Amino acid sequence: MGMLDGKVALVTGAGGGIGREIALAMALAGAKVVVNDVGATLSGVGETSATPGEQTRAIIEQRGGQAVVSADTVAEWEAARRMVATALDAFGRLDIVVNNAGILRDQIFHKMTPEEWLSVINVHLNGSFFVSRAAAETFRRQGSGAYIHMTSTSGLIGNLGQANYSAAKLGIAALSKSIALDMGRFGVRSNCIAPFAWSRMTSSIPAETPEQKARVAKLQAMGPEKNAPLAVFLASDAASPITGQIFAARHNELFIFNHPRPVRGVQRSEGWTPETIAEHGMPALSGHLAPLDRSPDVFSWDPV
Repeated sequence: MGMLDGKVALVTGAGGGIGREIALAMALAGAKVVVNDVGATLSGVGETSATPGEQTRAIIEQRGGQAVVSADTVAEWEAARRMVATALDAFGRLDIVVNNAGILRDQIFHKMTPEEWLSVINVHLNGSFFVSRAAAETFRRQGSGAYIHMTSTSGLIGNLGQANYSAAKLGIAALSKSIALDMGRFGVRSNCIAPFAWSRMTSSIPAETPEQKARVAKLQAMGPEKNAPLAVFLASDAASPITGQIFAARHNELFIFNHPRPVRGVQRSEGWTPETIAEHGMPALSGHLAPLDRSPDVFSWDPV
């Protein structure tokens, strides 16, 4: 018996990298899989192709599993509804949604165009909403369902040249928490994974300086398959008490993230003015100011 026997999973961006590995692992765990991938380039431009999704489907079937392919985009509401319909038509139900599809349009902030901003937000954040919302009615009727969303330390912590991607990924964490709060009464769970892996999404990381080259070399040792076991677990009934959480998988390590909470407060009976904030309020709070960290500052590149 596999951990996902009898379940049906929809995995977006499953034509390669982390998405493919999650789809393969879920199939091996017993799930029937809708393999969604538009087959676009990393930047989301250029002609699309169903070939990557077909390749994933072929691997699943070669291993004795069942899968169908969806080439719909996550960035359109009607397309997201078609994905869910594909699952229901092919397998009669839907139990798991993995929001993994993504593109990159990295640019330093003062040079970022509105198109670069919107294209990334549309795929990552809007796409996660569209697919999740399209599945919500099915999950509610069934009285069960599991969402797994890919967030990123670029959003949870920060990174250079990724204002669009970081904003989308932090937004996904908030979306997941909201889904967990709203849908928990229907037996629906929602969690996030911040993956670490060398894949098409990370192959654009600069490798020019010796430090950058060393970082990329360590990242290349982390295969995308390392993220799949956590996704399978979170999708399974074994994770039924777990919802609204943010996890990370890095090589052989697992992490759980905290959520923003107040760390210090000050009160003044007379209220505050800009001057008294400068003189009294901010000095009392300044010992708790968050550092301007980037993801590599928090996570060393020496995984266990």
